[in-house]
Amino acid sequence: MTKLHLNKFKMPAFLGSVLAIAVLSGCASKIDTAAEQQQVNEFVAQAISAEQYVGEDEQNWWYKLGSAQLNQLVSKALANNYDLQTSQLVLKSALARIGEQQAQYLPQGGVEVGAKRSGLGDTNSRQSSANVALDWQLDLFGRITALVDAANSQAMSQAEQVRLLQIEVVSSVVKGFASYQGNLQKQQIIEMQIEALEQSIQVLQAQVDEGVANELDLNRTMAQLRQQQALIPAIEYAKFRDLSTLSVLSAQPTQSLSIDDERAILSKAFQVSLAKPNQAIALRPDISRALYNFSQANSLSVAASKALLPDISLSGFAGVLSLGSNGFSDTQQQWQVAPQVQWSLLSYPALLAQRDAQQFLSQAAYTDYQQVVLKAINESELSLQYLVNQAQQSRFAEQRYQFANNAFLQAQAMYEEGQIPYLELLDARQDVLIAQENAVDSTISSLLAKVNAYQSFNGRWSYALSNTN
Repeated sequence: MTKLHLNKFKMPAFLGSVLAIAVLSGCASKIDTAAEQQQVNEFVAQAISAEQYVGEDEQNWWYKLGSAQLNQLVSKALANNYDLQTSQLVLKSALARIGEQQAQYLPQGGVEVGAKRSGLGDTNSRQSSANVALDWQLDLFGRITALVDAANSQAMSQAEQVRLLQIEVVSSVVKGFASYQGNLQKQQIIEMQIEALEQSIQVLQAQVDEGVANELDLNRTMAQLRQQQALIPAIEYAKFRDLSTLSVLSAQPTQSLSIDDERAILSKAFQVSLAKPNQAIALRPDISRALYNFSQANSLSVAASKALLPDISLSGFAGVLSLGSNGFSDTQQQWQVAPQVQWSLLSYPALLAQRDAQQFLSQAAYTDYQQVVLKAINESELSLQYLVNQAQQSRFAEQRYQFANNAFLQAQAMYEEGQIPYLELLDARQDVLIAQENAVDSTISSLLAKVNAYQSFNGRWSYALSNTN
C-alpha cells in the first residue's frame, strides 16, 4: 500500500516564510519568484511522499502506450486546438505590452514641420517652421520600473496559462482515446454475449417445440438477450461522445475523425514513473501562475505607492523658423530645456484610496497563491491514492471474472450431463457477463487513474512540452 501524508503542521511555517518575503519585497517592485519557488519545493518535499514512483523521466509519458495513432492525435491537438491558439495570441499581446511599458523609459515627443502663406490686402507673407518637442519622464522613484515589472509578471502568468491548457489538451486526448478503446472492448463483449444468447434461444425454441424444455427457460433467455441488446445504443453513443471530444480537442469535424481499433493499450504494461515527483508538483503551472499574479499585484501596488511621490521630467524644444520663405533659407533657431516637478497634492485622497485598493488586491492575490499551493498538493496526493485504489479494484475485478468464468464452464458441463437445470446455467452465464464487464470497466478506470496521476504531477513534463512547441 502506498503511504501518503500531508504534514499540516508545516503549513504555518511555510506561509510565514512566504509572507516574510512578501513584506521584505514591499520596497521592491516585484516578488523574488525564484525564492518563492524554492520555498514551495521544500514544502512539497515535506508534505507528500511518492518515492515508490521515482523512475525514468516522465517527458512524453503517453509514448509508453506504444500507439502511433495516439501520438499523432496529441501532436495534432497541440498544433490545432483553438483554445491553445487563443491563449498563445493573448500571450503575444502581453509580451507586446512589456515593450509598451519599457518605452516609457525613453523620451517621448514628436517632430512637426509646417509652412503657411497668408495675405492681407496687397501684403503677402510666407513662413515655414520645423520643431522637435521632447518630454522625458525621469524614473527616479521607480514607478515606471514597477509598471514594467507588472507587465513582465502578467506575461509570465499568461505563459503559465498556455502551459495549463497544454496539460489539459494532452491529458484529455489520452483519456478520450483510452475511453474509446474501452468502449470498443465493451461493445465486443456485449456482441459476443448477444450471439451466445441467440444460439441458446434457437436451441431452447427447438426444445420447447419438442416438449423437452419449458417456456420459462425460453422467456428468461429472451429477457437477457433484450437486456444486452439495450446496451448497444448506449455504447454507440459513448463511442460517438469520445470521438466528439477528440474532434473538438484537435479542431476537426467529428465526421472526419476516424480512430482505429487499438484495444491492446488496455492491457499495456503502462506504469506511472516520475523522475522528481516533488519538483513535478512545485513546477505546476497553476502554482507558477498564481505566483506571477501575486507578483503583478505587488508591482502594481508599488506603482500606486510611487504615484504619491512627485513626477520629475525634462521637457525640451528645438526648432527653426523661416520668415518670408516657404523653404528653410534665412532661418532663426530656437530651443528650450525645462525641468519640471509635478506633485499632485490636491489629488492625494484619490491616490491614497487607489494605493489602498491595490494593496488589498495584492493581499488577495497572496491568499489565492496560498490556496493554489495547498490545492495542488492535495490534488496530487488524491491522484496517488486513486491510482493505488484503482489498481486494487482492477486486480480484484480480474480475479472475480476468472472465478465467474470457471463457474460458468463448470455449470455448462454439469448442464450437459443433466446435473443442473438450464436456469442455473443461465444464472452462471449472467454472472460471468457482469464480471467480465466489471473487469473491463476496472481496467479502463485503472488506465485513466494513471493518466490522472501524470496530469497532477505535470510540472516537469509540461515545461519540456512547452520548450518543444
